[in-house]
Amino acid sequence: MRNDLPPRRPGGVRTRLLSVIGVVGVGAVVGSLLLWHAQVGDFLGLAADKEPVVSTVSAPAVGAPPATTPSTLATETPTRRPTYPPSTPTTPTRTPSTTPTKKSTTRPVVREESISGLSPKLKARLKKAMAAAKADGITISITSARRSATKQQRLLNAAIKKYGSYKLATRWVLPPKYSAHVQGKAVDIGPAAAMTWLNKNGWRYGVCRRYDNEPWHFEALTAPGTKCPPREPHAVAKAD
Repeated sequence: MRNDLPPRRPGGVRTRLLSVIGVVGVGAVVGSLLLWHAQVGDFLGLAADKEPVVSTVSAPAVGAPPATTPSTLATETPTRRPTYPPSTPTTPTRTPSTTPTKKSTTRPVVREESISGLSPKLKARLKKAMAAAKADGITISITSARRSATKQQRLLNAAIKKYGSYKLATRWVLPPKYSAHVQGKAVDIGPAAAMTWLNKNGWRYGVCRRYDNEPWHFEALTAPGTKCPPREPHAVAKAD
């Protein structure tokens, strides 16, 4: 029996073989390209599914959530100081002046009818005498205790005008620099009953009448319990 099949062409087999080899080669090339691309991407950090490489400086502890976004992890965020509302302006205090101030040498004004301006010795003795007189039913009133130099000079001027001379006037009113009233060492009292009582009992407290012509004028002239010295007829101005 005769075989009618057509003879095989050597060229067709070769062509298919070359096709297979070509496909395998292309696949190898494509695979190489993909592998090379992946390696290059890993090297350049361009792979889309890779986390960016960050510095380990200031990195959070393992297991702790990141403190900042990836773009700011590599740099340290400066700490901002808290701001406070402006304080309410206060009125500046005045700096005390360093210039020393002069102390006032003016004596406080004391009423002439008060014993507050008298010397401590006369004031203490007069207080005891007034208390004793009150126990006897006698009230000692102060008519003139300490006087200012101005007041004393005014009284002297009036006395000169009244008696006609300085010598006669000073028997009643002494100049300020000689007056016991200006020095706080004399007191004029009233009424007449008080003058009589103190003239009789003043020595017990060291308070004595000084002049014959002035039954109201008393000074601390002796120690308490000691007899008063003899009275003078009147005041005499000392010669300058």
